Amino acid sequence: MSESSLVVVVGGAHGIGAATCQVMAERGWRVAVVDRDLAAAEQLATSLGAQAYGVDVTDHAAIDALVQQVHARQGAVRALVVASGAFQAVLAPQDVDAALWDQVFAVNVHGLYRLNVAFGLHMVAQGGGSIVNVASVTGSAGAPTHAYAPSKSAVITLSRNLACEWGHAGVRVNTVSPGVTLVKRILDRWATGGGTRATSDPASHAALMRCVDPVEVARGIYFLASEDASAITGVDLPIDAGWLAASGWEMYGGARRATAKSEETV
Repeated sequence: MSESSLVVVVGGAHGIGAATCQVMAERGWRVAVVDRDLAAAEQLATSLGAQAYGVDVTDHAAIDALVQQVHARQGAVRALVVASGAFQAVLAPQDVDAALWDQVFAVNVHGLYRLNVAFGLHMVAQGGGSIVNVASVTGSAGAPTHAYAPSKSAVITLSRNLACEWGHAGVRVNTVSPGVTLVKRILDRWATGGGTRATSDPASHAALMRCVDPVEVARGIYFLASEDASAITGVDLPIDAGWLAASGWEMYGGARRATAKSEETV
C-alpha cells in the first residue's frame, strides 16, 4: 500500500479510534474519520487534514450510504478499522435484559459485520485491502460482562471467517484485543469512583504492571493494516500489557517480579 492509501476509521472520533486516526495520518495515510458524533469527527478531521463522516452503525442503510460517499469523495479504500463499540456495566446475568443485550450486539457484532461486508466487497473487487476490527481481551477470557464479552468473542470469530472468505482476493482481516486502556471513558469513571472492577489497581493484574495507552493499540492496528503485515490474516493480536499472560497467576497472588521466590515446592 502506498503512503497515500486511504483508511476508514469507524468510531474514529474518540479513544482508540482517534489515536488510530492520528497514527495513520502521521504515517502518511489519508484518513476518513467516521463516528456517530459527527461534530467530534469533524474537529479531529480538521486537525489531521482528513475527511469526516457521520454514521450510526446500527443503521444498515446508513452504512451502505457511507461506503458510497467515501468512495465518491475519496476513492478506493485500502484499509478499514472498526473501533466503534457499545459497553456495559458489570451486572449479574439476570440483570442483563433483552434491551441491553440487543444494544451491545447491534453495535459490536451486527454493525461491525455490516461494515466489514460493505467495505470488504469493494476490497475484493479491487484486488486487495486490509480490515482490522477492535475486539477485547474479554473475548478470549471469562469476564462478568455477559453481553459485552460474548460480543467480542463473536468479533474475533467472524473476523477469522472473513479472512478465509476473502483471502483469495488479497483481503486480510485481523483483530486487536486491547486490555485495560486509558481512554477518557475509563479515566472519567475512575476519577468519579464509578469503576466496576473490584481491584483498585487494575495494572497489578498485567505482566507489565501497567495499563495500555490508546496510542499503543493504534500502533498495533497500523501494523496489521500496513504491508508490514502482508502475510498476516485471521489472527487476534492482544495489546494488553500482558493481562492475558498473567491471568493464570491470580491463584498464586497475581503477577509479580521475576526475582520473587516461591515459598513452596510443587
